Amino acid sequence: MIIKTLVENTALSKNFGCEHGLSLYIESKDRKILFDVGASGLFLENAKKLDTNISDVDYLIISHGHFDHGGGLSVFLRENEKAKVFLHRFAFEKYYALRANGELEYIGLDEKLRQNGRMVFTSDRFLISEGIELFSNVTQKEPLPKSNNGLFMEQNGEIVQDVFAHEQNLLIEENGKTLLVTGCAHNGIINILEYFCELKGRMPDYVIGGFHLFSRSSGNEAPEMIDKISEYLRETKAKFYTCHCTGLEPYKRLKAAMGDSIDYLPAGSEITI
Repeated sequence: MIIKTLVENTALSKNFGCEHGLSLYIESKDRKILFDVGASGLFLENAKKLDTNISDVDYLIISHGHFDHGGGLSVFLRENEKAKVFLHRFAFEKYYALRANGELEYIGLDEKLRQNGRMVFTSDRFLISEGIELFSNVTQKEPLPKSNNGLFMEQNGEIVQDVFAHEQNLLIEENGKTLLVTGCAHNGIINILEYFCELKGRMPDYVIGGFHLFSRSSGNEAPEMIDKISEYLRETKAKFYTCHCTGLEPYKRLKAAMGDSIDYLPAGSEITI
């Protein structure tokens, strides 16, 4: 598989744009997948620089209902006329973030796109094609990231804490290897891996995505929690590539503990697994 980072908070060089968001292009042996589309049309600009044709994408996965993962959806629908878009059935609900000035800001998706005929709404486990599936409904055994505390949703006309039922994860199995892709791991990266193990009876070989150990409003996760996560991840024996909401300082702490078992994916980077 080839994975290209189209959007991330940082960039490999000045040749690539960056923004607070995530978009990953994944090319397997017979399918081309886009996982999230960032906050804008930047994913398209960076894709062109990486010689990637968005019109060739077979499937688009939106990991959850936040604009930094689905803000480029209208641009994608314009550029690609064939791909189905797989979102959780709660992805178009109303979601908010508490900003430093004490105000709530809407951070959900463009509701006008809900009625587009290419939307496929998922729940729990959803098989896209052989070897490609989605799962949500993660059991929350371990504490969730503290940065979730500033994230809310509208429920029955009231603003309540977001429970992240709208978050889904991508699983790709190819040539005897398994790749797990997370968007932000709002449900907790340990919880997601534990649930994956329940479904598959083993840990994945590779994991790519954000771990939500940082937020712009609440800062970094506590060092002792980062250390607990790094110990758990190391014991899985998987290879991790992280980005976006993991945060640079938490990543440095993870890297110091995990060594070669974890690396960072800025916009413009390309890896083969």
